[in-house]
Amino acid sequence: MRFLVDHNLSPGVANLLRSVGHDAVHTGDIELAAATDMEILEVARTESRVIVSADTDFGTLLAARRTARPLLVLIRLRSPRRAGELAELLVANLDAVTEDLDEGAIVVLEDERVRIRHLPI
Repeated sequence: MRFLVDHNLSPGVANLLRSVGHDAVHTGDIELAAATDMEILEVARTESRVIVSADTDFGTLLAARRTARPLLVLIRLRSPRRAGELAELLVANLDAVTEDLDEGAIVVLEDERVRIRHLPI
């Protein structure tokens, strides 16, 4: 799977996703560290990448655009986690949500559950 890890998450998340075989880049890797959310959405859409972020604004923007792309994995945890733990959480849940992501969805990873909102909203 192709991921674009937002600047509000550690570059280590992208590194660990790459180490298990995914095509993952961090916004800082491709000179998007200071990019707006709209610019990040556009890069993810044109490069067919799933945005991985802790920024809830992406869900709002996707809903407003009424589009099925790009896709989003939103990480909403009560306590901070290290990059390795975030990547492990994502990888551990990928098999369960891959079909939903392929169809167009926002996946929300929480401490106790995984929520899925199909796009467009």
